Amino acid sequence: MPPSAGGTLCWKHHTLIQALLSRGPLEESEFRSVFYKVTGKSPDHQVFNNYLSDINDELGYVQLDLRRCLNQYNGKAYYGVVNSVSDEQSKLGTKYTVPQIAFYKGIIEAIVHNTAGEGSISTIDALNTRLENQISNGIGSQSQGNSNQVPAALKNFTMSQKDKTLEEFVHDQWLCSTSNGRIGLGVRSFLDLRSWFHNNEVPTCQVCNEPAVRAEFCQNGDCKVRMHQCCLKKKFSQRGVNRVCPGCGTQWRSVAKTEPTEGQVDDQGGPSENILPPDPSVRNRPRTSRGVGRNTEELSSCINSASLSGTKRLTRSSNRQGAV
Repeated sequence: MPPSAGGTLCWKHHTLIQALLSRGPLEESEFRSVFYKVTGKSPDHQVFNNYLSDINDELGYVQLDLRRCLNQYNGKAYYGVVNSVSDEQSKLGTKYTVPQIAFYKGIIEAIVHNTAGEGSISTIDALNTRLENQISNGIGSQSQGNSNQVPAALKNFTMSQKDKTLEEFVHDQWLCSTSNGRIGLGVRSFLDLRSWFHNNEVPTCQVCNEPAVRAEFCQNGDCKVRMHQCCLKKKFSQRGVNRVCPGCGTQWRSVAKTEPTEGQVDDQGGPSENILPPDPSVRNRPRTSRGVGRNTEELSSCINSASLSGTKRLTRSSNRQGAV
């Protein structure tokens, strides 16, 4: 049944929200399956999008957002609910300690700084992340020289604690472990770091305009074009499309096989339904890594406030219809 007058949500909308909150980010096919079981409607483009639009209209009143993102390591799309603002109140909801958050910041910045487009770092490099480099001075750059300014909690964060925290981040989907044992971004980071990617001018994919954390580069050294492996696979599989760079016309190298992440199988069939359309809120930007490292406080906002699994949140309509 459609939402009632006044923009309120019905129980079907509530159930879809609860599925995402309690089970974490869901792969698109799984979420569409849940949608069909809940609504009894085929998740065709218009019906499905109408439900999501209605949900987001209401979630906006409690600073939540239902988003779709591309997992750049397996080419699949995921849906999840994230916190859309950062404030002191939202930071109280995190289960992570200050050293753990600083550890996460350092790993994320190292992954994004990877100029080879691998979108990952070795486990050793992750464990060797220097937490003292994440001390904010109010701008985003870090104090590295004065050890007296380093809180004891950071200085005493041991290697074994880092190892345990790294496992926890992978389990909670903030990070992922690739099939060759490297550390990459998890689905929850792709969902929550959208504004951080934008503000730090992380290069985008030529096809979908999403951040190109793991991507292939044009072989022309003077060309800045990069594309996700799943996006270029989709693009070059179209009839009549030449396998050349859309920016400079250079012959593009062979499409690499998408690498599955730990616990996931490779998407052999091709992610044709998972290519994200350009985000209308993100304009095409110069494809340069300049500026990465600024706004490190924004990295805290997602991991501080997005531990939503099992959390009971209320929409504006809940006063009348019950909790979401």
